[in-house]
Amino acid sequence: MSDPAPLYDTTEAPVPPGAEPAWLSARDGVRLRAVLFPATQPRGTVVFSPGRTEPIEKYHEVVGELVDRGFTVLIHDWRGQGLSDRLAPDDRKKGCANGWRPFVDDYSRILSAYQDRLPRPWIAMGHSMGGGLTLLALAEGEGRFDAAMLSAPMCDILTGGIPPGVARIIARLMTVLGRGQHYAAPPVDALSETFETTVLTHHEIRFGRTLALYQAHPDLVLGSVTWGWIDFALQLAARLRRAGAVEAVPIPLVIVTAEQERLVRNAAAQAMAARAPAGKHVEVAGAYHEILMETDPRRAVFWTAFEALVSSLPASAEH
Repeated sequence: MSDPAPLYDTTEAPVPPGAEPAWLSARDGVRLRAVLFPATQPRGTVVFSPGRTEPIEKYHEVVGELVDRGFTVLIHDWRGQGLSDRLAPDDRKKGCANGWRPFVDDYSRILSAYQDRLPRPWIAMGHSMGGGLTLLALAEGEGRFDAAMLSAPMCDILTGGIPPGVARIIARLMTVLGRGQHYAAPPVDALSETFETTVLTHHEIRFGRTLALYQAHPDLVLGSVTWGWIDFALQLAARLRRAGAVEAVPIPLVIVTAEQERLVRNAAAQAMAARAPAGKHVEVAGAYHEILMETDPRRAVFWTAFEALVSSLPASAEH
């Protein structure tokens, strides 16, 4: 870890107390941002991984709720988003990726940088892309966690009117032909979205809070996906589908899906919960994709499942 990193706030989204932002270096030199929020009398640690486009700042409310519940929180920006280094030299808003391995390696390095400061038990928590990558890291052998709780995890993506097999071929071909950093769809971003058109949340205040954050700090904004990102997302899904992948995750695993999902494939997430030795699936009735940004009754379903999960863990699990 190096010098302190910036951490933004707005009136609507203040930084929770005790924040310790820092820069870390990935194996290939990409600069990553992470923030530690120590709890005073910790019940354990939650390592939180946001979804695609989402910076650390979007989760100030969630981090505060976890710390209030007694958990130290470690949260990070994935490479290519937030204030971590962006991956396209010509356009900061391009949502880029170069396969799944760099993400999983970054995740492992962040854990190693902080592991001596993270009280047990450890709970992995991730949303959407962050949930899919968390599950993949566990399936690839990350064995330091005691449980995992995933919100609308990206175990597979919806490809619109294009059959998944065709989408895989197109994305792979475009990437191989050197067009991986080209937009796969017309470039748009969160600054142009409205509450009336969103398929992310039914909660207007939380939606507006995120929009205000992006308006105040536009360097946090990420735009549309590239062919390389689609190729990565479909690689991730294929990797999770392998026989024995999720079956190798022995820890308690709770996967929470949104009934009104429009971005990721719920059936794939449900299949992961069924295949995991200690997996459980919970559906939030009436919820859009961003369960933790939803209305309070819908969020309560997630938090009830979380408390049931952590209450089943030993007070100080050791590895």
